[in-house]
Amino acid sequence: MTDVTIAVPTPAVDDLEVYRRELTGYCYRMLGSGSEAEDAVQETMLRAWRAADRFEGRSTVRSWLYRIATNVCTDMGRSPQRRARPMDLGPARSPDPVHLTDVLPDGRWITPVADSAVIDVDGDPADVAAQRDTIRLAFVSALQLLPAKQRAALVLCDVLRWPVSDVAELLDTTAASVNSALQRARATLATAPSVGSTTVLSDAQQRLLARYVEAFERYDMDALAALLHDDVVQTMPPYAMWLQGRDDLIAWYAGAGIGCKGSRLLAGEANGCPAFAQYRIDPEGGHIPWALQVIELRGDRIEAVHAFLDTEAFERFGFPARLP
Repeated sequence: MTDVTIAVPTPAVDDLEVYRRELTGYCYRMLGSGSEAEDAVQETMLRAWRAADRFEGRSTVRSWLYRIATNVCTDMGRSPQRRARPMDLGPARSPDPVHLTDVLPDGRWITPVADSAVIDVDGDPADVAAQRDTIRLAFVSALQLLPAKQRAALVLCDVLRWPVSDVAELLDTTAASVNSALQRARATLATAPSVGSTTVLSDAQQRLLARYVEAFERYDMDALAALLHDDVVQTMPPYAMWLQGRDDLIAWYAGAGIGCKGSRLLAGEANGCPAFAQYRIDPEGGHIPWALQVIELRGDRIEAVHAFLDTEAFERFGFPARLP
């Protein structure tokens, strides 16, 4: 009998690009940074393209890419300090600008990601809601508590619904080892702060957000206070300072945060939540980027405002560089 050699087609660029969005979601959950996730996927694609002629077809192209992405994320995530939310790192502060001297170093804080960059937002509504839950800031922060292998196992099995046997092959380990990693990872997450469930915004919540935009743009403190829960939280990464309580937030807006007066807001979606790009007044005319606000709701009030002072993220989110 003559041996027959079966040629394995070399993956083309289009074969790789079709997985970019889901890989970005995977890398974001692994790294906790929108920009680093994009960098990780770009490095994954580059490595895959360079090695395409050596692809032997022993796994699917998708599994092959995830293996590369896992290695890239592991290499990028070797910092001894994990990314987190400000409230995970210390107690709430008073609304005193003296606390602005405490700035978190690069790589220390969770950064936001646009829903559309990591989720097929036009997919089945139930699937979209479930996926949005897994990019909520609290969940992504909790994931960073896990060692890399546990994090990969949990994201692949519990979030992306891969079979344990496939994950074991990808991680070069056994099914028993994956199950053990999952057990430890789930136990760790069980002790982390709870993550609210994502649901389609009700008509009342849509009206709440419209009132929030109107109140913020008018800088009407009474109207804004009426939209907040008593225990509302505000964070402002990269500052370590975070505030809790309606009175403290209003005191901040009316005091140290008065520079936000006259801002304009553009709507978007980030980390499974409604979000707004905030543009402050430019003394030379128009408005310039200032913060990406991720708004968490609980019932008929605002539970948290996470204002990321990261103007470089505006381009990643597709927001304009300035407003007239």
